Amino acid sequence: MTKTKDSVDLDSILAELGQFGRYQIQNYCFILLPIMFSAVYNGQYIFAAANMDYRCKVPECEASPPQLSTNGWGVWALPEGGGRCERLKPLGESCSPDSFHVNQTVACNAWVYESTNTIVGEFDMACQEWRRTLVGTIHSVGLFAALPLTAYVSDTWGRRTAFVLTAVSAGVMGLIRSFSTNYITYLVFEFLDPMLGSGVYSSGFILALEMVGLNRRVLGGNIISCSFALGQVSLALVAWGIPYWRTLTRVLYAPSLLFIFYFFVIEESVRWLLSKGNKKEAARIIFKAAKINKKKLSPESIKQLTEEPHQEDSKPTHTEIHPIAPEKKERSLTMQVLRSRIMLSRIFICSFWWITVTFIYYGLSINSVSLAGNMYVNYILTCLVEIPGYCISVITLDRFGRKGSIMTAFFICGISLVSLPFVPAGLAWLLTSLNMLGKLCISMAFSSIYIYTSELFPTAARHRLLGLCSMVGRVGSIVAPQTPLLMTYMESLPYLIFGIMAGTSGVLMLFTPETLRMRLPDTVRQAEDIAAAPRTKRPTDVIVD
Repeated sequence: MTKTKDSVDLDSILAELGQFGRYQIQNYCFILLPIMFSAVYNGQYIFAAANMDYRCKVPECEASPPQLSTNGWGVWALPEGGGRCERLKPLGESCSPDSFHVNQTVACNAWVYESTNTIVGEFDMACQEWRRTLVGTIHSVGLFAALPLTAYVSDTWGRRTAFVLTAVSAGVMGLIRSFSTNYITYLVFEFLDPMLGSGVYSSGFILALEMVGLNRRVLGGNIISCSFALGQVSLALVAWGIPYWRTLTRVLYAPSLLFIFYFFVIEESVRWLLSKGNKKEAARIIFKAAKINKKKLSPESIKQLTEEPHQEDSKPTHTEIHPIAPEKKERSLTMQVLRSRIMLSRIFICSFWWITVTFIYYGLSINSVSLAGNMYVNYILTCLVEIPGYCISVITLDRFGRKGSIMTAFFICGISLVSLPFVPAGLAWLLTSLNMLGKLCISMAFSSIYIYTSELFPTAARHRLLGLCSMVGRVGSIVAPQTPLLMTYMESLPYLIFGIMAGTSGVLMLFTPETLRMRLPDTVRQAEDIAAAPRTKRPTDVIVD
C-alpha cells in the first residue's frame, strides 16, 4: 500500500479507477510513439557509421570518375588482399602489368569508396576502423551522461517535462548532426544527441507505469519493451529504403520536433504531483481518468482527494518521537551496506550481470550487420527476436523462479554464441539462428535482471543500489561498439567473449538467493536473510518499489 504525504492511498484509488482502463491505454498510445523513436535514435549510428567496401586509389589506372571495380587491372596493381590499405609499388606512370612491383607494397594515400552512403566514405575514414567504432562508444558515453541529467529534471520539474524535453532535444541534435561538415562535429552531436535525448525512454517508462495499477505493471512494462524493439525494426526498414546517412538522419529526427505539442496532450504523473504536495492538480487528473474509464470512485477516495490536510496534524506533541536526521540515516545505511560482506558481494555480482547484459545486447545488435546476408534483414531479425524474449521472461519468472529462469537464459545464450565459431561457413542460416537465439536469451535476461536486482536490496537503498549497478553496467554498452575491431584478429572473437561472459554470469547466479514470492526486504539485515525468510502465498503479493 502506497500513501503520499497527504495521506492519499493512490494504489487503492488506481484499483477503483481501473488497472489498465481507457485512460491508461490512451496515455500509452501517446507515450509509446516517442519511445519507439528513442529506439530509432539509439541505433541509428549502426547504419550511419556502417562499414563499406573500398580500395586504394591507383592514379595510374583509374577511370574517370573512379569506380570500385578495377575492370581487370587490379590483378597487377593491387595485392592479393584487395588493396584496402596498401597497393603494389608503382615502377612507372602507365597501367601495364610491368609497371608495378610484384611483391613490394606502399601505404595508400587516397581511396575509392563503394559509395558515400555512410560517414566512412563521406569523411574519408578508410583504414581507420577505430574512428568508425568510436562513434558508437561516444554515443554510449552520452547515454551514461543522460542518467543523472534526466533524473534531476524528472524529479525537479516533473516526468512530463523531462519526457517532452528529451523527446524534442533528440530531434534538434539529430538534425544539426545531419549537417556536419567533418568527423569531429559529427562526434560532438553524436554525444549531445543521447545526452539530451535518450532520457525519453526512462521518463516515458515512469510516466506510463505510474498511472497503471499494481497488477498490470508487468504487462505495461512488457508493452513498452516490445515497442522499443519495434522501433528498432522501423529503423532498419527506413535505413534500407534511404541509405544515404544525411537524408536518413533528417527523415528519422524531424518528426520529433512535433513532440513539443505533448505539453498539451498528456498529463503529468499523479504520483509526482502528490509527492510535491499538488493534490488539487492530481485530483483533477484522477477525476478525468475516472470519467474516461467510466468508473465511480468511492466516497472515501473522493474525500482523500478533496479534503485539505488539518493544520493540527502537523503540530508536534510532547509525546512525538523526533526522527533521526536524514543525513545521519543515510550515513548509517551506507555504513551498514559497506560493512555487510553479503551486500558488497551482491553489488559486485549484480554489477557484473549488468555489464554482461548491456555488453552482449548492444554487441549482438552492432555485429548483426556483419553477419552473412542482407545487413538490414539481419538487424530486423535480431530486434524482432527480443519480443518473445520479453514475453518468456514474464511467464517464467513467476513460474520457475528468478534464479532458474535467468541462469538458464545466460547459459543458453553462452552456449549458442560460443558455438558460432565451429559452424561451417556455408551454413549461414545456422549462424544467423544461433545469433538470434543468443539475442533472445540475453533480452530475456536483461528484462529479468531489473526485477531480480531490485529484490536483492533493502527498501531504503534499493533505488540507489539498483541505479549503481545500472550505471556500472553502462561500461558494457560503452565497450560494445569496439567489438568489431576484434574481428580483424579473429572473426568469431567477439562472440567467444560474449559467450564466456554469459556463462560466467550464469555461474554467479549460484551465489545469490532465490526471491520468488519473497517479501521485499526493508532493512539490510532482512536483505541478508532473504534465503531464510518466509515466502508469500502468491507472486502478486510482492510489490517492487
